[in-house]
Amino acid sequence: MVEINEKAPVLAKAQIEIKATPETVWKIMADIEAWPKWNSDVKKACLKGELKEGTQFQWKTKVGKITSLLQKVEPPHLLAWTGRIMGINAIHVWRIQTKNKKTQVITEESWEGALSRVMSGKMQKMLEESINSGLQYLKTEAERLSDS
Repeated sequence: MVEINEKAPVLAKAQIEIKATPETVWKIMADIEAWPKWNSDVKKACLKGELKEGTQFQWKTKVGKITSLLQKVEPPHLLAWTGRIMGINAIHVWRIQTKNKKTQVITEESWEGALSRVMSGKMQKMLEESINSGLQYLKTEAERLSDS
């Protein structure tokens, strides 16, 4: 099981209910190269192989280019990776579950490293905004696909 670092200087957790099946949500999340199509925070994404543990992917956000490594791939319930940018080590975990006949997506991320310690306040705000907007974009896309 991959877990975020609860003692990291920067960490955020959020969840959202989505009116779509877990499989629909998974299909969207698992298509890493399509992230920029539904998440405007992601400018580019490239998976370097198959969607499986140990595969690397690179993606670009407004902050910069991130190199990540898939740590856990359990369709349609868990997608987790680690990543590094500007000396920050990130751990990100997405969990998809059914609750009250609806799909619940829980996401959490931790950042550690010198920059995240020195600028923890600003980075905390940035991570929380990123986590929440990512969930909202995912909800919008999954519900759009479910309606069509």
